Amino acid sequence: MRKRTYESVAIINATLEDEQIESTISRMQETITTHGGEILDLDKWGRKRLAYPINKAKSGYYVIFRFNASTNLIATLERNYRLDENVIRYLTIQLDKFALEAIAKQKETAKNAEAAAAAEAQAKSLETQV
Repeated sequence: MRKRTYESVAIINATLEDEQIESTISRMQETITTHGGEILDLDKWGRKRLAYPINKAKSGYYVIFRFNASTNLIATLERNYRLDENVIRYLTIQLDKFALEAIAKQKETAKNAEAAAAAEAQAKSLETQV
């Protein structure tokens, strides 16, 4: 079966302790990998204020998975999201080639900005030594 690239965003209840949040994330990762998926990227955005209350919660812990998988995995993953009491919202989409190019370009820009900041910090430290 053909594998496609997906992005799945989940909002986890922010009132949980960090260990509980990490265990929820690891369960999601385990679901993806045990059903034949390959995780490409994992972004943990952390606790953020929600635009509107969801189940009386005003903040949530955002986590984004980008992965390659067959279409059968998506149904299993979303079923696990629905059954998990810690997940308050989720959304899984298929990424097309334009989205993948935009993500790669965004990562490259961030990498270049980070390298420029490091070079600038090194230049400042050399100036203070002189």
